[in-house]
Order: sequence, then structure tokens, then C-alpha cells
Amino acid sequence: MDEQARQTAFMSALVTEHFVLQSVASTTVSEAGSRASLYVFSLSSSLVAMGFTAETDAFSTLVAAVLPALFVLGWFTVVRLVDTSVGSYRVQEAIAHIRGFYRQLTPEAPYYFPVWQGTDEEAAEALAMLGTQPRRSIVLFTTAGMVAAINSLVGGVGIALLTNEVLGDVSDVLVVVAGCGFGVACLAVASIYQLRRYTGTAAEEARRWARR
Repeated sequence: MDEQARQTAFMSALVTEHFVLQSVASTTVSEAGSRASLYVFSLSSSLVAMGFTAETDAFSTLVAAVLPALFVLGWFTVVRLVDTSVGSYRVQEAIAHIRGFYRQLTPEAPYYFPVWQGTDEEAAEALAMLGTQPRRSIVLFTTAGMVAAINSLVGGVGIALLTNEVLGDVSDVLVVVAGCGFGVACLAVASIYQLRRYTGTAAEEARRWARR
């Protein structure tokens, strides 16, 4: 195979890889939306069921059975949503490396494949393609962060109801403090988990590409 044929084959393979990576990125976004919708649908259906039994003796039993299940489902959903976010970031960083090659093809190529400024060019470009900025507060605005916030509310309500049920006639302040404290703690744990996964993935990807 001569040099011209080799370059043609390489460009064909590179474009194919770019297309495959874009398809994978689209799949991760689709899965994240489906999982978040499944959780919200489960929550809304459960709330409707609780509303129908609010004035019956079955209400306490239903709440005791449904809220813990929803809370566990919420955590499973958060973990998986973080996984899809990590997968999407890795795909976008791989695409950023391919775009780096495209920028070198012709003198005018950088105009059509601009560089995102950052301490790590590919990492900054990957985040830009995801529509995010490298800041800690980003964990509050992801799909996982949204589900974590709702799930923390579910957990807080469950703890408030449990506190009222176990302690009997206690002040509303104690019930509210118990529920809010648990909810805030859950949201903090979810945020820390997200942040560690994202920063760990970014560092791992930087080391992996540096070895190449």
C-alpha cells in the first residue's frame, strides 16, 4: 500500500471512528433521559396512589412500602446517570482529539474547528461540547443532580414522617429539622459522589492520553 492509499484509508477510518463516537454520545444522552423519566414517572405514580389512600387506613402502610423503594430507586438512578455522564465525557474527549487532527489538515481548518481555551485543550473542548464549564457547582445542574435533589426530598419527607410516627406527638419543628437535615445530607453525598467521579475521570483521561 503506497502512502497516498495509506492516508486515504486512515482518513476513512478516522471519519468512521468520529461517526461511531457521536452515535455513542447520542446513546448516553438518550439513556440518561429515559432513566430520569422512569424515576419521575415512578414518583408521580406513587404520589397519585398515596393521594387516593390519604383518608384511609392503608395510607401509612403504602407510604412505608413505597417511599423506601422510591428512595433506593433514586440512588440507583443517580449512580447510573453519573456513569452515563462519565461515558459521554470520555467520548467527547476522544472526539476532541480527532478534531485536533482535523485542525492540522489545512491552513483554514482552525476556523472551522476552533480551540476551546483551558489548561487541558482536549478536556476543555470536551466540556464545551457537552455545554458545561469546569466548575464544582456543575454537579447541581446535571441530570443526576436533578434526580438527586428530588430523591433527597423524597428521603427527607420519609424521615419526617418516620420521626413523627416513632416519637408520636412531637413539635413540628423537630420533624421539619429531621427531614430537612436528612435531605440536605443526601444531596451533599450525591454531589460529592458526582464531583469525585468527574474529577477522577478527567485525571484518568489526561494520564491515558499523555501515555500515547
